[in-house]
Amino acid sequence: MNELPDAAHIRDLLGPDSVWREVSVVESTGSTNADVAAAARAGEQPWMALIASEQTAGRGRLGRHWVSPKGASISMSLLTRPWRPVPEWGWLSLLPGLAVAGAVTDLATDASRVHLKWPNDVLIDGRKVCGILSEFVETREGPCAVVGIGINVTLAEAELPVPGATSLALAGFDTDQSRLAARVLTHFERFYHQWERHGSLREAYSQRCASIGAMLTVHADDQRISGTGFGVDESGRLQVLTADGVRTFAVGDVVHATLGHR
Repeated sequence: MNELPDAAHIRDLLGPDSVWREVSVVESTGSTNADVAAAARAGEQPWMALIASEQTAGRGRLGRHWVSPKGASISMSLLTRPWRPVPEWGWLSLLPGLAVAGAVTDLATDASRVHLKWPNDVLIDGRKVCGILSEFVETREGPCAVVGIGINVTLAEAELPVPGATSLALAGFDTDQSRLAARVLTHFERFYHQWERHGSLREAYSQRCASIGAMLTVHADDQRISGTGFGVDESGRLQVLTADGVRTFAVGDVVHATLGHR
């Protein structure tokens, strides 16, 4: 049985210089995002992380449900209050994918197996291992961002939430949940500070994203637009080279014809 995440061990792994002032672990909750949003409205300060071993009423992108079996995955929600203008907060949907991809790569024996699919799907061998949902929360002290992350750790094939998913265990990766959580928090902190300094993560994201250079189809606004991933702009929107030129997408589901390696 894989050990569940331990708050004290995670804090030790983060080290004394970490910006994370509070890291809490609970066995089960409905939604870590809902819990952290409620805490923010009640006056909780940024750089707080809540981690759960089971989530019974979680949500993913585009209104999808995200339910995590107890002990087989971890769900974590992070509270931040960026000082950058709200219109630039779109990067907070992509940044967590970079953080998780970095953490998963740290646990891998072969880093080339880990990729990102726009906007924030973390893939191992082309199969999704992580779901992310970032939300805007109004508080008395101003707007905050709650970043929700769910990672499949030890799920067996029959337990996977959707076709095309995987888990760290199925991929043969390290499944130490405390180490995984600490690495996610560490990479998130690094990319977050980079974004706050520069207002964009375009270069770092482009180096990691397998959608760039891949033949793909974007499902957006009841349309299906096919082409080749061309890049991301300064706001993190996907650029696709189509027969009619380059088109840009702020939202949408991306389906790769094959996994594009960079």
